[in-house]
Amino acid sequence: MTMTRRDMCFLLPAALLPSTVSPKLFPADDTALPSATYPFDKLVARTANHAEIRPVLTGKLATGESIEVHETTLQPGAMPHAPHRHPHSEMWLIREGTVELTINGESHRIGPGSVGFVHSNDEHGIKNVGGNPATYFVVAIGPSAGRT
Repeated sequence: MTMTRRDMCFLLPAALLPSTVSPKLFPADDTALPSATYPFDKLVARTANHAEIRPVLTGKLATGESIEVHETTLQPGAMPHAPHRHPHSEMWLIREGTVELTINGESHRIGPGSVGFVHSNDEHGIKNVGGNPATYFVVAIGPSAGRT
């Protein structure tokens, strides 16, 4: 197979790339959350705004984003707070029960195994619309995640 100068010029940057990538470009962040496990029996629950909340983790990822994770249990008919908005994005992982997730005025009924996601600054709220307690995990990522 013959290679032209044009072919060589095209391949040259790709050939040099591995030698130019260095761990120094991605320095270790000692303030980042370490790899860990969070056993349920070690998570301490607190009650606030008609909800039982178990904080799981709060901190910074190695890539720089703030993250906060907690588990919430709502009694039938309960809401943890009024619809609101904030700079970070949020995801709900529904473990049990039926909730109504309202995003920018549009309501969605979701149950066990379902996931809801809200983009930064979209108005959102959640309510238990089932006859039993609803339990879900919240994963917040971005500016202000973990700040109350």
